[in-house]
Amino acid sequence: MAFSFLRGLLFVALTTWTTAVDGPVTFVSELSSKPAQKLSKYGWYGNVRLHRFQVPEETAVARWLFSVTKGHSFHCGQHNVSIHIQYGAPPVINPTGTVFPNSTLWSPCVSLSLPVTSNNSTTFNLSNPAPGDWYIGAHLPEDDGRIEQKGFPSCSYFFQPQLSIRRAVDTPILQQGTFLQQTAATDRPARLKLYVPEFASSLSVSVADCSSEEGADSGNCSLVLRLGSTSLQHRPVTVNCSGIGCSAALSNPPWDTWLRVVVESSIENRTVTFSIVSNCTVGCKPKSVGLKADDVINKLRGNSSDSNSTSASNNSTITDAVTLSNESASLFTPLSACVWRIPVLYEEVDVLSLRFTPATGPNVSVTDAHPTLLTYPLYTQATGGTLNLQLTLNTTNATLGNSSSVVACLSPWAPVLELNHSQPCRTALFGGYSVRVNASDPKAVVRLPFPQSTTWYLTLQLTCNSDCGNTSLVSVVPEVFISACVEDCGTYGECRLLRSYSYLYAACVCKAGWSGWGCTDDSTAQSYRRQLTATLLLTLSNLSFLPAIVVAIKRCYITEASVYLFTMFFSTFYHACDQPGVAVMCIMDYDALQYCDFLGSICSIWVTILCMARIRDAFKYTLFMLGTLLIAMSMQLDRKGLWNLLGPVLCAILCMVTAWVYRGVQRRHCYPPSWKRWVLFLIPGALCALIGICLYIFTETEDNYYYTHSLWHILVAGCVVFLLPPKEKNRESLGWSRGWSWSWRPRVCGYTLCQSDKDELYSVT
Repeated sequence: MAFSFLRGLLFVALTTWTTAVDGPVTFVSELSSKPAQKLSKYGWYGNVRLHRFQVPEETAVARWLFSVTKGHSFHCGQHNVSIHIQYGAPPVINPTGTVFPNSTLWSPCVSLSLPVTSNNSTTFNLSNPAPGDWYIGAHLPEDDGRIEQKGFPSCSYFFQPQLSIRRAVDTPILQQGTFLQQTAATDRPARLKLYVPEFASSLSVSVADCSSEEGADSGNCSLVLRLGSTSLQHRPVTVNCSGIGCSAALSNPPWDTWLRVVVESSIENRTVTFSIVSNCTVGCKPKSVGLKADDVINKLRGNSSDSNSTSASNNSTITDAVTLSNESASLFTPLSACVWRIPVLYEEVDVLSLRFTPATGPNVSVTDAHPTLLTYPLYTQATGGTLNLQLTLNTTNATLGNSSSVVACLSPWAPVLELNHSQPCRTALFGGYSVRVNASDPKAVVRLPFPQSTTWYLTLQLTCNSDCGNTSLVSVVPEVFISACVEDCGTYGECRLLRSYSYLYAACVCKAGWSGWGCTDDSTAQSYRRQLTATLLLTLSNLSFLPAIVVAIKRCYITEASVYLFTMFFSTFYHACDQPGVAVMCIMDYDALQYCDFLGSICSIWVTILCMARIRDAFKYTLFMLGTLLIAMSMQLDRKGLWNLLGPVLCAILCMVTAWVYRGVQRRHCYPPSWKRWVLFLIPGALCALIGICLYIFTETEDNYYYTHSLWHILVAGCVVFLLPPKEKNRESLGWSRGWSWSWRPRVCGYTLCQSDKDELYSVT
């Protein structure tokens, strides 16, 4: 993997010097590659492997190579790898067909399916891609719910994307009002770019004076004119030219950006010479406010404090809001009569948490004479969250008639400067999102997961069916903010922060059978009775350790009984805290409960097998302590690792088998010697342990976890009852071990008389 990455870097260094001349434009090749990542089955958005690529300006062709390799040699069957491509933000996907939360809007991305048996690859070509960030997401099919234990071999696939581009380095600039002579052919289109200034209301590009040396029809253009770039969701504006000229017009073009212009011949083997010119109309350019900023800032502070106090008292009036808005508008951006622009304050609250506040206060005045415009710049760091728009009609002192409403249009790249019943919420190249509030529905909400990284514009205007009459001015409260997840994932979800290299994004992980982007789809939700049953089974099944504790105490294994009691206690409360629904009880931090549960479970197995070995007490308790410390250390390093369980079990079994073989050789007899001990205790105990391990490793799924894991608790506790050795003959009923006894022994001349007992390490009654 490292070698392929270094090879990609070397290829980039070499190809940046390689040029190819395509008419008057020179092209260079560049390559970028991402390290391979292991794919996961889709259960939530955290299972998607996300990659981000930067496509530079003036890129003519982008070609992605998607490679999937198999991690193991054993047969895994055929799997389909889903690949999703989105421009400007991570792709919003819904492979399981769940329901999105209310008022949540999203645009579908381009999806590819790559069947994989061992190794496979596919390519995706895109002409004239939009410059900026492109996001690639990949995952395996939907998760079947089977719980895979960490460390066991499984089918693994690795996904690696690579991007190669062909970029122009000397694209001609089309100046406004200046004709430019160009030549176009089918295989060598004319590529140009023009700058669209802010506040542009319309743009036109015209082709004229077409001529061709081939054929009799030399005066016919036969050209295809394209304006804009390809972003998969939006295509360039295309015009087929005929005659001696043609033109393409854009209403509400994107502001403050470079626009790509491509002209190519529509007839094979024909070269056309033509003249091209552009014209841009700026309809609502603001007046200059000068260079004095101190007075404006001081007035802004006063207005903000007045607005906050007025808002806090909840006694603001429409007149006050209108006066304040008028003053602030004159302070900041006095515009012409076509639009009223309100400045917006940008506040970073937390990671993936931004809030936009109008500088004039929460209330914004809206009239029917001209639209009100607010601007919200979104940077790349904010695209991993959710853009929320909540529009509320202020009906304190003014009410709208049944025929009046406030229309809002939230659009990227450029605003819609004219809103009415017939005008759609759409700019020249990009679509917008429209909402409406009125007297019957005074509140509207729009949520956009993973919004594009650009400047968003909110246009507000009062519309009436006939005449607005006295209600020609109303006040609304537009709340625009970025949150990590939709509604914080609700009651049955958890919002988690994810990272792809340096890029942060958030997604909901659902529980208790709930699903969907915001964990609001209850089609497979668990009922409260089902949740309560799962909690009771997983917690009360730990009471099966009580017989093991009683047997251990009766046979004078006090240390072992203490370990079983520790395991029973923490396993009970860990599973009470680990439940996905509302039937949850946590007595301490979840991580601490999980750590103690895992530690107690492995220590219980460790002390039980060492107890079966019947070694001397000094050695046994030394191994108890040393093993517990090593297990605690390994739990801290990797709590769910396979060898954290197998390591102590194998070491303990090795000690037990060694002790048994040693005694069997010494006595020249099988150890333990009694066939009853084998048939009635050891074999049933080993079968309980084997069945429990098979259930734990091979049969547990998300659906049956609550009863298969409960059965695992019962089987493990039952095997302890069978496998604990009988009480040693030389132990008193309340004694700890030989050498420590509560019974009285006579002392002669300062010495205690010793008992002469035979050291029977494993007696069978």
